[in-house]
Amino acid sequence: MTEAINKRIETLETKLKQAKALKQKQEAQKRALLSKQERQKDTRRKILVGAAILAKVNGGEWPKDKLLAMMDATLTRNDDRTLFDLPVLDEKKQIKEASWS
Repeated sequence: MTEAINKRIETLETKLKQAKALKQKQEAQKRALLSKQERQKDTRRKILVGAAILAKVNGGEWPKDKLLAMMDATLTRNDDRTLFDLPVLDEKKQIKEASWS
């Protein structure tokens, strides 16, 4: 009889472990989804802010030279800088600037 009880306990423990693993997997998926949604919202905000600023510059409400000065002070990656026809940074300065970000 104790062997049957031990077998039943083993079975239940196995099911409990499986249920806990499933719960952890579902929680991880939920966290990943929330993280993905937050990244998407952040990207969307950046696009909208950029579009608003560009509209102001194109409409003459904000000086283009101010935009370029801000981008020059902010951008550290050379591929980003070339989008705005800004001079590329030498490698040492680029690494130093990136470490401040």
